[in-house]
Amino acid sequence: MKICNLIALMFFCFQLTAQETVKIGIIGLDTSHSPAFIKMLNTDNPLPEHQGFKVVAAYPYGSKTIKSSYDRIPGYTEEAVKAGVKIVNSIGELLQEVDCVMLETNDGNIHLEQAAEVMKSGKPMFIDKPVAAKLSDAIAIFLLADKYNVPIFSASSLRYSKRNQELRKGEYGKVLGADCYSPATSEPSHPDFSWYGIHGVEILYTVMGTNCGSVSRVSSEGTDVVTGLWNDGRIGTFRGCRTGKSDYGGTAFCEKNNVAVGGYDGYGVLLTEILIFFRTKVVPIPPAETIEIFTFMEASNESKRHDGKLISMEKTYLKGLKEAAKILKNKGY
Repeated sequence: MKICNLIALMFFCFQLTAQETVKIGIIGLDTSHSPAFIKMLNTDNPLPEHQGFKVVAAYPYGSKTIKSSYDRIPGYTEEAVKAGVKIVNSIGELLQEVDCVMLETNDGNIHLEQAAEVMKSGKPMFIDKPVAAKLSDAIAIFLLADKYNVPIFSASSLRYSKRNQELRKGEYGKVLGADCYSPATSEPSHPDFSWYGIHGVEILYTVMGTNCGSVSRVSSEGTDVVTGLWNDGRIGTFRGCRTGKSDYGGTAFCEKNNVAVGGYDGYGVLLTEILIFFRTKVVPIPPAETIEIFTFMEASNESKRHDGKLISMEKTYLKGLKEAAKILKNKGY
């Protein structure tokens, strides 16, 4: 190749790379996820699967009521600035700077309000766990996504551990049942499990899939055990731990073998899936699965309120759907 042609090709590739850089905005600098994602993306040497993306702007807030969250904002804001991120004063200002959004706010109670503003802009959005604090808000968020025809998804990094994805894909045969566990520390502003136990519930759903029909729960001061009966007769359990070692895992009972469920493999595996989503606009997790995870958690709460009574998932969902419709009407969405 002639030297002039080579130079022209290099210039073209440089222009193409520059044009294809996807600008990401973060809402919420009150969680460790935000600086972790910024560090992985705004480095001079990102992983090959993370190239072509940059966090260019962030709106710091964020919980204003949960001390463990808002105390982090000043330090994480300083880290973001050092990484070249522009700090903005509103979500509206953020949306003018970016192509897509990571909603990272730790407080699920304000996700509906924040997500609604993003969805009106039409920009694709990843909503970090929990997608909302309660079932009705989670349903409302996905109803709004349908209304505005905006792709969104939510997930925990535990879903994308190597072993959990192997189980999901059936590499050990059909999963006949599973017992999964995770920390389940509580936060008074959130219903049980939506603050932290959701990690273990999502592990359970990653390996078992959807279509749980009923739920019961046994609780003590330090532990909860939730048993789900799937419509095809399979049984899955979630153990939420507030004492002892803080860890993630479990056992999947498969056709070919009994297999240890995967634990935490870092934030990078989740980030890779988020970036694929931003490029393709293809939602990797059906909204119905995320909503069922919240239905499972709410049904478990109802079971606890009724001393371990078996609770219908369908009735729990229909109640949440009715409440979601009322919320959307009252807020004028």
